[in-house]
Amino acid sequence: MQMKLLGALAAAALLAACASEDNSGAATGAGAAGGAGLASGAVRPGSQEDLVANVGDRVFFDTDSSSVRGDQRATLERQAGWLGQYPQVQVVVEGHSDERGTREYNLALGQRRGNAARDGLVALGVSSARLSVVSYGKDRPAALGSTPDAWAQNRRAVTVVR
Repeated sequence: MQMKLLGALAAAALLAACASEDNSGAATGAGAAGGAGLASGAVRPGSQEDLVANVGDRVFFDTDSSSVRGDQRATLERQAGWLGQYPQVQVVVEGHSDERGTREYNLALGQRRGNAARDGLVALGVSSARLSVVSYGKDRPAALGSTPDAWAQNRRAVTVVR
């Protein structure tokens, strides 16, 4: 009986921890950490963690669109500046879509989104030789669920340090 009670308490604690996660900056382009609360020197300069914490690793798109939104251009500008600081860093731009639509459609849309983010970085002075693009379509959602908020978080291009 005690084992069942301990198991139930552990499951409740895990669920409570998941429910209290703050996703308030999820669709802002700030990346997972958004730069808040990190101790000085906690991340290695030029790393994925540095990009996420200090610049933002993702840009978001409107439904069925591969045009970088105006409110997301600042993130691409910060990424280009960051890549200028670390000329040895190469990145992959991952294109993603929400769950709606066929797999084929979403792979093509993810590719267009990745290309749009890459093209934005190139236009801002980043060498195209440092950038590659891959599409995951709807296969790697950032947020689970069939809600407008989840869909908005999944319509994205993510810059990942290689």
